[in-house]
Amino acid sequence: MAAYWIAHVHVTDPDGYGEYARRATGAIEAHGGEFLARASRTVWLEGKQRERNVVVRFPSLEDAEACYRSEAYQEALTFAQGAAERDLCIVEGN
Repeated sequence: MAAYWIAHVHVTDPDGYGEYARRATGAIEAHGGEFLARASRTVWLEGKQRERNVVVRFPSLEDAEACYRSEAYQEALTFAQGAAERDLCIVEGN
């Protein structure tokens, strides 16, 4: 069963976050991740709005979690720290 990263992001340092995004893309793709939405237009209906929203599909929940915990992704993540406020979860689905 596929799994999805769903991220809601408020960027505070565009340069730092841009470097994170460049580095994270390779790690995500290496784990079978496919971007379905990335900074697309959003209609916010409830909760705390964040201007950047990302949805990535992985082959499985295990692949999605392995990507997050991978050395390459963790290295990329160091560029997001201090450059953004983020919420990220993994959701299993179709």
